[in-house]
Amino acid sequence: MAIASIPLRLNCSSKFWTVNQWNFQLREAVNQNHAHEVLHLFRQMKQSSFLPNNLTFPIISKACAKLSNLKCSQMVHTHVVKSPFWPDVFVQTAMVDMYVKCQRLDYAHNLFERMPRRDVASWNVMLGGFAHLGLLDRVLGFFRDMRFSGIQPDLLTVIEVSRAVSCADDLNLVKSIHSFGIRIGISGDLSISNTWIAAYAKCGDLSLSELVFHGIKEESRSVISWNSMIEGHANIGNFLNTLKLYKSMLCGGFRPDISTILSLLSSCVQPEALLQGSLIHSHGIQFGCNSDRSVINTLISMYCKCGDIDSARYLFECTSNRTCVTWTIMISGYAGKGNMAEALTLFNAMEAAGEHPDLVTVLSLISGCGQTVALDLGKLIENYANFNGLKDNIVVCNALIDMYAKCGSVYDAQRLFNGMSYRTVVSWTSMIAACAMNGEFEEALDLFNVMLVSGLEPNHITFLHVLQACNHAGFLEKGWEFFNMMSSIYMINPGLDHYSCMADLLGRKGKLNDTLEFLRKMPVKPDAAMWSALLGACKIHHNVEIGECAAQHLFELEPDEAAPYVELANIYASAGMWDRVARTRMMMKSHKMRKSPGQSVVQVNGVSHAFMVEERSHPDVVQIYEALDSLKLQSEKRSPLYMDGMPEKDLE
Repeated sequence: MAIASIPLRLNCSSKFWTVNQWNFQLREAVNQNHAHEVLHLFRQMKQSSFLPNNLTFPIISKACAKLSNLKCSQMVHTHVVKSPFWPDVFVQTAMVDMYVKCQRLDYAHNLFERMPRRDVASWNVMLGGFAHLGLLDRVLGFFRDMRFSGIQPDLLTVIEVSRAVSCADDLNLVKSIHSFGIRIGISGDLSISNTWIAAYAKCGDLSLSELVFHGIKEESRSVISWNSMIEGHANIGNFLNTLKLYKSMLCGGFRPDISTILSLLSSCVQPEALLQGSLIHSHGIQFGCNSDRSVINTLISMYCKCGDIDSARYLFECTSNRTCVTWTIMISGYAGKGNMAEALTLFNAMEAAGEHPDLVTVLSLISGCGQTVALDLGKLIENYANFNGLKDNIVVCNALIDMYAKCGSVYDAQRLFNGMSYRTVVSWTSMIAACAMNGEFEEALDLFNVMLVSGLEPNHITFLHVLQACNHAGFLEKGWEFFNMMSSIYMINPGLDHYSCMADLLGRKGKLNDTLEFLRKMPVKPDAAMWSALLGACKIHHNVEIGECAAQHLFELEPDEAAPYVELANIYASAGMWDRVARTRMMMKSHKMRKSPGQSVVQVNGVSHAFMVEERSHPDVVQIYEALDSLKLQSEKRSPLYMDGMPEKDLE
């Protein structure tokens, strides 16, 4: 029924209507998302001296829920309390749901607690409200109380609880709820299967997601089933598997929707996925998804992350209805590329267009300043955040501390840290990192000890920066102390980065045999960075035997890298083994390897410029080399690097 047929004014026939006819008109208006019209009709119904019944109030409650209007909800609640239908469990459940949708869980819970009788729908409404807010403890508590009350959970109960535990990233809880669902006989339902696919994917266990997915008959699968699997692979950035699933989905006769396209685009976040991202863009146009605002924003983000900033800018310029998110994505794209001048220009244009930058916009600029070591611009962003009331936000403060640390200004990082009224573990970790990366090693360890005294528990990132401070300072005993503290006191399993720090520390201290033994006994396989650290230590301490062992591992892990050959040749040269130097150089030539030239970065007017050895492609190359020649003349002395009389350059 069209909305035009809904009577918004009394007419000669409306006085002969029955309550059921009024309810029919109200229900039609709700179904057509005309919530305001429902309230108008309800007022007319009351003015016509018709008394609502137990079916009327749930309809009105649904309209208030759609509007999320607390004032209207309270007015309807008053009408219900005055009516004879207040004890009706159906009516009371509708009232609880109304308050939940108005985001007043306190009102909903109070009303729920006063209900003389509750059915499974009442419990599900409260469970859904707590699950929506991510309050896992409350969800599990309600689920337990529900069962103790003798209420048998149904399909919707298990769906809500499954979604809540998946958001908490608790795989064991998802498995428990899955087992419970099988036990009560609902595992054959498609909607719960789709929920479990998504839940396992969010917890990072794609093998279980696939197990549930393949347990659904092919003819029973829906677009949501495929989307859940595609999103799971997209979340870990596996664009090749994502595309394979997408091809299978198309071959199965399914038409992708906006969710499909968004998941596919979000999986293309590295330069090697640019071609695939462009193809998904074409499919989005083909299926009519390219006009959706979220798709446009995701496309701009995808092109930025794949390194095609020009395509991202073209899409941005073609977008007439830009939101704060659109502007922020483009600004973040330029900041991530190191072009802070263009990022700042867009930032100013955003404000000029009347779009107020939000927290994420400012954080993007702060991050860009840290990446490009743009200290002066970083201070301007701090002033902007202060002027706009964002500096009180702890996330902004932590980001500013991290930015100042990367820019080498420990003083500014300390100034911000000391001025914080409340500090989280991220705040302490950022300040510890600032000291560790700028040579203030003992200060970093002192801060860590003060943090422990304050009662905050460090996380794995905190320990990583503490170990890095020990590494660079050469504090071997303290390094072992903190490394063992991770697992023995805080139950944190060391990761590859932590093992790498300890291996590097042992190598720097000349404990090469201990380093090799440490790598061999690790519970995880050492990566190339660890063997490279050992190889570098062998070069410093002139250990040929262990250097050969480390180099052999690197030849296997990184067969196309020239650096291990160069390092090994230098070790041989320092030991005077010129026959082995020649043999290593012959191996490099036979594998057609060349060492990648070094690269320097300089920032001019907010734009980063990269230069390699003997760079000739820059448009200002003449002026650059004139400046270099001038610097050469001003140098007090200049001498080439030699190793035992043989230039290192010759070994490369």
